[in-house]
Amino acid sequence: MTGESQQEQRMTPLGQHSAPQRVIAHLSDPHLLAGGRGLHGVDSEGVLRRALAQLEASRLPISALVFTGDLTDLGEPEAYETLRAIVEPTAERLGAQIVWVMGNHDERPAFADAFFGGEAGDRAQDRVYDVDGLRIVALDSTVTGYHHGGLDPEQLDWLRGVLDEPAPLGTIVALHHPPLPSLVELMNVLELRDQHQLADVLAGTDVRAVLAGHLHHGVTGQFAGVPVSVAASSCYTIDAGAPRPSLAGLDGGQTMNLVAVYPYTVTHTTVPIGSFPVVAGFEAAFAEELAALDDAGRLERFSRKR
Repeated sequence: MTGESQQEQRMTPLGQHSAPQRVIAHLSDPHLLAGGRGLHGVDSEGVLRRALAQLEASRLPISALVFTGDLTDLGEPEAYETLRAIVEPTAERLGAQIVWVMGNHDERPAFADAFFGGEAGDRAQDRVYDVDGLRIVALDSTVTGYHHGGLDPEQLDWLRGVLDEPAPLGTIVALHHPPLPSLVELMNVLELRDQHQLADVLAGTDVRAVLAGHLHHGVTGQFAGVPVSVAASSCYTIDAGAPRPSLAGLDGGQTMNLVAVYPYTVTHTTVPIGSFPVVAGFEAAFAEELAALDDAGRLERFSRKR
């Protein structure tokens, strides 16, 4: 784009709700491998590139790109370098911050080297981001040597201290392992352990949403009174409707989420990744025509049955 980033563009409200204060792109589990290798035959780099291209084409004012873990499949330094090379140019064009979150397939030393100059590579990768008044807390829920998740007492004390002071637009917590059950029973073995301890920290704070990944299928729920949204993998997905109690990974159905922050609510919208036949719709010119009308005119032009 020329002259302004997409973040600087404004959305024109066509209904009773104001435009969102911030729009966050939530992606998860790209599982990149070194050397451009795909995982289980999936072109994981190609899917991620398509997702980012769609975000740019959307013209939405995206303030941050949040990646909730399993950025690589084996923690290879080259895979992290590839990820940065793919994501950072898009973020720069969007004018968006990048929030990197550790996943169980990542390795702390390589993760820290790739994104933070090796800072704290021997301990939990917990960080705070300020997205123009919206606070995003990245929590490292990984357990060294295992695929299940956990948070140690020091992390919980740190988080409690961060949340003691409310942020102007509230807080979003991003971690890999969701504090929710999965209908895919095998994934519950790899759950976030001792979830009640995190609930005690979040209850009564300014946390407005929890973003997570790990499950490779989308799901929403509530935890400690806070909405939780899990983004499916941009690599392979897990079929939550497969015959129980199997686990079926698919090269299909990849999605990402758009998180819109309003003064009074936070919404989570699932977006399919890929190119599909358009069978119905309206061109941008029609929305521009509606924007030029008053409320009554919009109802007559678009709502009245004809």
